[in-house]
Amino acid sequence: MSSRPQFRDRPWFVALSRRFDPLRGYEIRPARSRAGLIAQFGVVALIAAVLSSVFVMPGFLGVGQTAAAASSAFEALPSNLEIQPFAQNTTVYAKKGGADVPIASFYAQNRQDVGWKDVAQTVKDATVAAEDPRFYSEGAVDLLGTVRGALSTVSGSSVQGGSSITQQYVKNVEVERCDALTDAKKLQACYTDAAGVTLQRKVQEMRYAVGLEKKYTKEQILLGYLNVVGFGGTVYGIEAAAHYYFNTTAAQLSLPQAATLVAILNNPANLRIDEPNNKDNGAADGYKATKERRDYVLDRMAINHKITAADRDAAKKTPVQPVITPTTSGCAAASQYNAAFFCDYVRDVVLNDPAYGATADDRWATLNRGGLKIYTTLNLDLQAVAQQSLSAYIPPSMAGIDLGASNVSMELGTGRIVTMVENRAFNNTDQPQDGTTAVNYNTDEAYGGSQGFQTGSTFKAFDLAAWLEAGNSLYDTINATQHDFPTSEFTNSCADINGPDWPVTNDEGSASRLSVMAATAESVNTAFAKMGTKVDLCSILNAAKALGVHPASSSNPLTSVPSMILGVNYLSPLTMANAYAGIANNGTVCTPVAIDKVVNADGSAHKVSPTTCTQGLQPNIAAGVTYALQGVMRGGGTAASANPYDGTPIMGKTGTTDDSLQNWLVTSTSKVSTATWVGNVSGSTPLRSLDFNGVGGGDVKFSVAKPILEAIDSLYGGDAFTKPTNAVLYGDQVTIPDVSGKTPDEAQSLLTGLGLDVTVDQTPVDSAQPAGTAAGTDPAAGSSVNKGSSVTVQISNGQSATIPGGLIGQSESAAKAALAAAGFTNVSVKKPDAGGGNGGGNGGGNGKDASSLTVTAVDPAEGTPARKDQAIVLTLG
Repeated sequence: MSSRPQFRDRPWFVALSRRFDPLRGYEIRPARSRAGLIAQFGVVALIAAVLSSVFVMPGFLGVGQTAAAASSAFEALPSNLEIQPFAQNTTVYAKKGGADVPIASFYAQNRQDVGWKDVAQTVKDATVAAEDPRFYSEGAVDLLGTVRGALSTVSGSSVQGGSSITQQYVKNVEVERCDALTDAKKLQACYTDAAGVTLQRKVQEMRYAVGLEKKYTKEQILLGYLNVVGFGGTVYGIEAAAHYYFNTTAAQLSLPQAATLVAILNNPANLRIDEPNNKDNGAADGYKATKERRDYVLDRMAINHKITAADRDAAKKTPVQPVITPTTSGCAAASQYNAAFFCDYVRDVVLNDPAYGATADDRWATLNRGGLKIYTTLNLDLQAVAQQSLSAYIPPSMAGIDLGASNVSMELGTGRIVTMVENRAFNNTDQPQDGTTAVNYNTDEAYGGSQGFQTGSTFKAFDLAAWLEAGNSLYDTINATQHDFPTSEFTNSCADINGPDWPVTNDEGSASRLSVMAATAESVNTAFAKMGTKVDLCSILNAAKALGVHPASSSNPLTSVPSMILGVNYLSPLTMANAYAGIANNGTVCTPVAIDKVVNADGSAHKVSPTTCTQGLQPNIAAGVTYALQGVMRGGGTAASANPYDGTPIMGKTGTTDDSLQNWLVTSTSKVSTATWVGNVSGSTPLRSLDFNGVGGGDVKFSVAKPILEAIDSLYGGDAFTKPTNAVLYGDQVTIPDVSGKTPDEAQSLLTGLGLDVTVDQTPVDSAQPAGTAAGTDPAAGSSVNKGSSVTVQISNGQSATIPGGLIGQSESAAKAALAAAGFTNVSVKKPDAGGGNGGGNGGGNGKDASSLTVTAVDPAEGTPARKDQAIVLTLG
């Protein structure tokens, strides 16, 4: 190998290269004086000489060190222009009638790339004729045009076209690369580098152009240019321009339309035709400036034999008549499908999911520049039913209340969200209007939602789960008469719950001894509060968390104080629908998903984050909770009026917070769960004080939900739920022993030892047992009950005794003596009427002597318990 230094390393070359350094940063600006003009003309002459030596002389003469140096320096510049995918519109789809329907688009630049065959030949011919007539015959650089443009710029005259289509493509690609940046300083620096009027940039542009033409065909370059170039505003690429300006496609553009769009390329900011009120180029003067440029394009097409003179003249007579058809970026367009809030949720899913980029800026770019096709889970047919039903009862606004309402449904086992509606119209502008909002009441704050709403008794599903996990059963009996609950009665292994007593009232249902099943169907608060004293409150919270329950906002963290039992945590409807889906799905909870699949701009599949399914509850526990919640939807249950009674098994739970500020119904079949919420977004107006289309505010949730449930069942159907085991239903059976006569402590200890929930009633009852001892129990001795059931020990007042046996047949005196010995003090005798004898006696009755009469009846009967002062009647005969 030669030891001679490389050409670029030779001292003379290095010295010459340094002489060109000032030119690399030289900006070609119009001269301000005659001397400056002469100096700049000299610079341009030098540029022309260099370009001539680069592109003409070396290949023709091949002599001269200056030419060789210039050629080598040019060749040393980077030549491989990396063409990143251009910013493309992202389209969001939903199902309607089984077909995918576009509901919204997102874009930073309104662009849809098309292929060569999808662009009308008139567009291609017009572009070449007007922008670069020598495109197919020349090299990558229009040398004459470049020098002419430079001379024109130096002299301060009108800007002249100085670049080939390939050079313009290079410049647009570099500017497009800048548009992808989000940092303002980096963006400005990139623009300066990509479009600055410097010799260095111009030469680099030409070098890239030469590299491109070695790599791509002329057709590929022309198509790339037509797909990237801007047509004014946010409209980029020939396809988007055809749709926006003329409501057609690039393939269907007429000759006048094609020439008009190519005319706009000359100066998009001034020649765009979507500003009819523009004084300089508007509808009033027929878009005069654009028409003049269009007619120039037509002339160039005729000169270059792309159209006939007759075609040119006919096209010139055609007025410029735009048919502006905007493509709205964002979710507002989805309002026509009642899907704007769902669309906004999808947007937030993308912006929060690392699958679409490592950083927030990356994810924004993916959504707004990536050209994705996002196929969502939304069913527009069900969505229409849901919106219609909700809007039929709940207005977007109402005087005196900040009213909100929503409904969301999702599939079991897949997490697919199939409906998502609310009462207000979508409005994410900075101009609020009555009856509109940007807040999605169905979702968490991080996904465009609210801070959540208190769930009321719908939270009791998690109470039931903890109750059953602790070994209790659904037919355990609960004493629901207690209304004041000291915190000392509760246990919480994960939080300090010291505080004042918790007063509990019953919004629905009765306060009595009843089974857990009945307490659930009737939603008896005091019963669930009592159940809460028998489990660890932490276990209730853990059961909820295992089913995906989490706060809607970090500002309202989950709490596990006793009142949690009745639903004071702030949760979103989607979270509640998800949790109930997990319960109905045999305890397997699957995270919500809104996207089925995503396709990249090039047709390849984009990664989609799937649902994640976990076993939140043991199947038998979930079956027990589901079994109890079915009673809510049947006759006597609080939500029976919402049941479609269409043969599809359904479970659910109502929820009403204090003063009916928030009202809920959460249901599930074996296929789909649904959460309906109506309440105060803010403020404290009782819904029960309001009327909604003839339905009271406390019950309107049922009227809203029923048509939605009917439509879902009609589409999905549903199977029977898994039946729980006998242990879950009935628990371990215990026979209550006889504790009468024992001290209260002895009785309580005996019963508690059998696993029963024992309460001693200090109010004395009539009993033959000694005062202060156990009179008996409720349920009575000998009864079979579930382990854990509530049993009450009754205290004797000692004021009762049992009427002795053997009184019948005794004499009056003997009977009275026996009763007196038993403690009875109020005894009377009933004898036969006088004169009833047969003539042989003394008139004492029935012909018997008085001394021979005996007891024939006792009232109350022998063996009957009675108070000692109760009247006892002996009948003699």
